[in-house]
Amino acid sequence: MRHIFKEGTNPNKPVLLLLHGTGGDENGLVQLAEIVDPEASYLSVRGNVLENGMPRFFRRLAEGVFDEEDLIFRTKELNEFLEDASKEYKFERQNIVAIGYSNGANIAASLLFHYKDALKGAILHHPMVPRRGIGLPDLIDTKVFIAAGTNDPICPQQESEDLKQLLEAAGASVDVHWENRGHQLTMNEVQAAKQWYEQNL
Repeated sequence: MRHIFKEGTNPNKPVLLLLHGTGGDENGLVQLAEIVDPEASYLSVRGNVLENGMPRFFRRLAEGVFDEEDLIFRTKELNEFLEDASKEYKFERQNIVAIGYSNGANIAASLLFHYKDALKGAILHHPMVPRRGIGLPDLIDTKVFIAAGTNDPICPQQESEDLKQLLEAAGASVDVHWENRGHQLTMNEVQAAKQWYEQNL
C-alpha cells in the first residue's frame, strides 16, 4: 500500500496510523498527527480502491451502503500491511493508534471489528458502523474516541451511538465528542482528540 512513514523522536509513543477520507491521500492527515502527538512516529496510508478517480479504503454500493465483501477483504489487506510495516520500520505491532476520517475512520473501525489487538486505540472522525450482526473480538484495554456532527448528513447521529454501544459491548472504552456541525473535520474536534489522547494513551 502506498504510504509515508516518519519516525518520531520518542520511540515509546504509539505509532499513529493515518487513514484519509474519500478523495484524500497519504499526505492528507499528516498535520493531524503533528497536532495530536508531535513526538510520535506516524504511518500514513493511501487507500487501494478508486471511486471516480478518488482513493478510498474499500468500495461502496451507494452513499452509506458498504460493499461488505470488499470491506472484509480490504480490512484483511490493511491488517497484513500493518504486520509487514511493523517489521520493515521496526516498531511494536501492538502499539498502533489509528486516526481516521470518514472512510478512513470506517476502515479503522473495521480493523477493531475483525481483529483482536489490531489497534491499541483509535481516533475516529465521523465514522459509521462498518458491519452489523457480527461478533466482535475482545476489545478490553482498547480505547476509542469518536468525533461526530449533530448535523452530519452522511453519518447520522444514531450511527455514532450504535458504534459506541457495539464497541463497549466488546469491552472497549469509548468517548464520543459532539460538534454542532456536519461531516467536515473541524479543528475543535482535533483539539478534543488531542486532549483525549493525552489523557488515555
